[in-house]
Parts: sequence; structure tokens; C-alpha cells
Amino acid sequence: MAKQHWKAGNMLYPLPAVMVSCQHADEKPNIITVAWAGTVCTNPPMVSISIRPERYSYHILKESGEFVINLVTEELTYATDYCGVRSGKDVDKFNEMKLTPQSSQHILAPGITESPVNIECKVREVIELGSHSLFLADVLGVSIDETYLDEKGKFHLNDTGLVTYSHGEYFLLGKKLGTFGYSVKKPSKKDR
Repeated sequence: MAKQHWKAGNMLYPLPAVMVSCQHADEKPNIITVAWAGTVCTNPPMVSISIRPERYSYHILKESGEFVINLVTEELTYATDYCGVRSGKDVDKFNEMKLTPQSSQHILAPGITESPVNIECKVREVIELGSHSLFLADVLGVSIDETYLDEKGKFHLNDTGLVTYSHGEYFLLGKKLGTFGYSVKKPSKKDR
């Protein structure tokens, strides 16, 4: 297999497409679309997002020290794209996209009601790295859409229609290929 060698760059795809909501006290809330978001630690629960300093939301996030990560579904893809290409200094993104601000339990910044999962975050540290700054944050609480709970109380996140972002394009998560540990699991008698 022939391969070309390119200069160093970010090709770690796909990534979750998320809408991050934030707010200064006594101002309208804003939404920024972020593809550079990820899990950092389980205990304590921590996440990170990376944002360019020239973005309108950057200073809101840095000064307020809090935000909500809202997972994106197929139905929210249009709003996600819009919130990534329009600036909150020019438009009210909640109003324009007909999204509903949802009160958070632990912070001022609202979540987005239409999102199946809202992750409330408190900034621990902002690391200025170059083109982007990394916001390292503690997760203070999570809200989930009860529609996806089964009768035993299990949350079926993968049934929500989550969306990923890959190299400039949005994709709906597809076919399940396995579960964690399936490569080393011994076959049951019925599988033989």
C-alpha cells in the first residue's frame, strides 16, 4: 500500500460534534459549535474543549469559567452547523435556531433542552497552546433525556441518533460493530 507523507497536522477524526452553551451573568446565553472536545478523566470526571481566542464565546468561557456541552443528534445538525458559522455577537443563536435554554443545576450557563445529554462543566484551567486554547474542566452534573431510559433505568445513549464530525462533514453514527471487550470474550455455548 503506497502512502504519502504530509506535514504535521490534525487528522484525528471522527470527533463528537457538540454545541457548547455559555453565558455571562445578565447577558443572553450563546452557543458555539465545537468539534475538538473530549473526555480527559473518569475520576474526577473531566472534559476538555479547544477554542480559538478570536471566537466570540472564548472570552465568555474564560471570564465565566463555566459551560455546558450539549450532545448533537441528527435533528440538531442544522443548528449545530449554524452555531459554528454565525457569531453570537451578531445573532441570538437560541432564538434563531428555535432552541430552548435549559436551566442548569450547578452553573449559570444553560443547557439546550433539545439535546439528549447536557454536561455541566466548571473550568479548572485554560491552557493557551497556539491557534487554540484548551479549556480543562470538571464535570459537575449531567442531565439526560428520560425518553431514552428503559424500564430498568438503563440509558440508551446510542439510540439518540448522535452525530460526529469528520474532516469538514457531519455523520450519523452507524452500525454497531462490537462491544467493549468482545475481542477477548469467550464464546458462550449458544455461540458455538
